[in-house]
Amino acid sequence: MSPNLKTALRYIITFVITAILLWLSLRGLNVEGENKLDFLWKAWQKCDKFYLWLMAFFAVISHVVRALRWKMLLQPTGHNVGLGNSFLSLMTGYLVNLAVPRGGEVSRCYNLYELEKTPIEISFGTVVTERIVDVLCLLILIAISFYLEWTKLKAFIDSLDFSSGEKMTISIWVWIAIALGIAFLVAIYFLRKNEKILKIIHGFKEGLLSVFQLKNKILFVVYSLSIWSLYFLMSYLVLLAFPETASLGFSAVVTLFAIGSIAMAAPLPGGTGSYHVLVPLGLTALYHVSSADAVAFVFVFHAWQTLLMIVVGVISFIVSNLIISRKQGSAKSIGVKI
Repeated sequence: MSPNLKTALRYIITFVITAILLWLSLRGLNVEGENKLDFLWKAWQKCDKFYLWLMAFFAVISHVVRALRWKMLLQPTGHNVGLGNSFLSLMTGYLVNLAVPRGGEVSRCYNLYELEKTPIEISFGTVVTERIVDVLCLLILIAISFYLEWTKLKAFIDSLDFSSGEKMTISIWVWIAIALGIAFLVAIYFLRKNEKILKIIHGFKEGLLSVFQLKNKILFVVYSLSIWSLYFLMSYLVLLAFPETASLGFSAVVTLFAIGSIAMAAPLPGGTGSYHVLVPLGLTALYHVSSADAVAFVFVFHAWQTLLMIVVGVISFIVSNLIISRKQGSAKSIGVKI
C-alpha cells in the first residue's frame, strides 16, 4: 500500500469516527415535539453573548501568550523569531488542525520556516517540548479536579465501560520494550551512515532540549501557567453564558475543564466528536444537567470556539502568505539587480 493511500485512509477513518461521535451526541438530544436544530438555535439565542465575546477575547490573549512561549523556546537554538510571525504560524497550524488531525504541528513549523527560515526540525522539536509541558499541566489539573470532586469523578469513570475483557500481562510489555530497544539500535546503526538524517535528528534534539537552555526559566513557567489559567477562565465564562450551567461552582468548572481538555486531546479535528460525547456525559452524570441542555451547551460552545479559530486562522494564513510573497518578490528583485 502506497504512503499516499495510507494517509488518505487514515484521514477517512478519522472523519468517519468524528461523524459517528457527532451522530451519537445528536442522538442523545431528546426534545419532544421540537426539531433538534431548532432546539440548538434556541440555545444559541438565549445564551449571554457578552460572556462568549469575553471568552473569545481571552482566547486570543492565550494564543498570544503561547506564541510568546514558542518564541522563547526558539531563542536558545539561535533563532530569534518575531512575535508576529510566531503568532501567525501558530494560528495557521490551528486552522490546519481543524481539517487534518495533528497536522497543525507540522504546518505551523513549515509556515515559520517560510516566514523566518527557521529549520523545521528545530521548531518541531520545540513544539514537542511544548506538548510535553502541556501534558504535565493537564495532569496537574486532572489531579486537582480529582482532589476536589473525587466522589463524583470516580462515579463518572465507573459509568464508562473501557474494558475490553482482556488484560495485557507484564510479560507482554517486557517483550514490547525489548523489541522497541532492538529497533532503536538498528535505526541508530543505519542512521549513522546518513549525514542528512543525522542533521535532522540533531536539529530536532536541539529544539527538544531548548527548555533546559532557557535563560529565564521562571518566565517560561509563568507563560505556561498563564496559558492554562486563561483556558480555565474561558471555560468558566462559557459556563456563565448559559442559564443551565451558570450556577455551577468552581470545582465543577475545574472538573469539566479537565474532561474537556482530555476530549480535545483526542486525535480528531479540533476535538470534534470526542468533546461532544464526553462533556455532556460529565454535565449529566456529575451535575444533573438535562441531557438535551448538556448537548445543546456543547454544540453551541464548540461551534463558537471553532468559528473563532477559523476566522483568526484564515486571517493569519492570508497575512502569512502576503508576507511570504512580498519577501520572495524582494529576493527576486535583489537577484535581478545583482
